[in-house]
Amino acid sequence: MDIFLTVIGFFLMLLGIIGSFLPVLPGPITSWIGLLLLYLTKAIPNDWTFLGITFVVALFVFILDYIIPALGTKRYGGSKYGIYGTTIGLIIGLLFLGPFGIIIGPFLGALIGELAFAEKDASSAFKAAFGSFLGFLFSTFLKFIVALIYFGFFLSDFWEYRSVIF
Repeated sequence: MDIFLTVIGFFLMLLGIIGSFLPVLPGPITSWIGLLLLYLTKAIPNDWTFLGITFVVALFVFILDYIIPALGTKRYGGSKYGIYGTTIGLIIGLLFLGPFGIIIGPFLGALIGELAFAEKDASSAFKAAFGSFLGFLFSTFLKFIVALIYFGFFLSDFWEYRSVIF
């Protein structure tokens, strides 16, 4: 059972890293579940304080993921349509442009959202789209860093107790 939990936990860690870039997967929370599965094995001593702190951090980053792009858009004069456009642009960009769509999709989505629905002039829409894009990049970077740190915790604990797990 320990091997099964460890393997599933490892895949959740990888999925958490990927989820840092995809808006449909909560990256740090998925990574945290991977950590939890590792700690549920009989090989790893339970450290509920560590799991509690890492859960709070994952939850905090999850909440910030929704706030940071909005703050970036508002900071640069954008509206809620820019925020919606960022998310829709990310999904469409990822589907049609692959990894390059992660970069250009949110910007174009925010720009289109501001131009079409908020009826702003091109200069204001471009500025708001840029703010939305910066917010998206920052929140993605934050999720990625947290997921990588959790992966490091996972690998460190796994390596320390590998002989007991196998």
